[in-house]
Amino acid sequence: MLSRLAHLLVPTLGRLSVTTAPDARVRPGSVVVANHTSLADPAVVLAALRRCGVEPVVLATAGLWRVPVLGRALAREGHVPVHRGHRRAAEALDHAAAALASGRTVLLYPEGGIPTRRDAAEVAPQAFRSGLARLVARTGAPVVPVGQAGARRITSGGVAKQVAGLLTAPLRRPDLHVHIGRSVDLSGDTEARTLQAHAAVTEAWRTAAAHLREPAAHAAGEGRRGREEGEGRYRANSRDRAVRSRAVGSVPVRKIGATPGT
Repeated sequence: MLSRLAHLLVPTLGRLSVTTAPDARVRPGSVVVANHTSLADPAVVLAALRRCGVEPVVLATAGLWRVPVLGRALAREGHVPVHRGHRRAAEALDHAAAALASGRTVLLYPEGGIPTRRDAAEVAPQAFRSGLARLVARTGAPVVPVGQAGARRITSGGVAKQVAGLLTAPLRRPDLHVHIGRSVDLSGDTEARTLQAHAAVTEAWRTAAAHLREPAAHAAGEGRRGREEGEGRYRANSRDRAVRSRAVGSVPVRKIGATPGT
């Protein structure tokens, strides 16, 4: 349901384009990891993945399960509620691991939130939480990094601005882009796995943002990632990050389809 709805809805809100790395492949049992910048980007990412033939199990905020009709549909399709800050939070990883074991693809947002800035400009991925690394250590699943850009042109800022953006998007039809990178096998301890995943998603995001000619794609992102302990870890491992970013690399891309009617 979610993927089908996104496939129908997103083309009415903007012009979506999708590229993939030449050797990118979302194999069954993979964890798709995307950057999170807007309330609109899950729909954008789902629409892009469906164009590639992938309809993942989504880890999403548990509040959606309380919405009439939608909540029942989410439960029926096996999507996973995330109870952040609750004693049930760990259950999400159990359900995600079960989905991976059954051959499903799982879509996860390791940042755990969206930027607080009010403008519509792109923002580099913030520090990742450890759930992704723990899930991969437990299951051995490959990680497919996905970068999306443009969703903030649909919704960003405060509530009033977000509502206005959503209502006017069908008239403005902003450009949206999703880039799917090649899969990464994470290794090392939890911190190392988290850093590797962050570097891969950041590279995919830069490719997507550069496609839209967003200035943020070319800006140094080190000072804009995370805060507090996450920021300290990134500074302490700056050399490792640089090596991993070069390992991920900027690769040629191939375009997947086009938004109907554009």
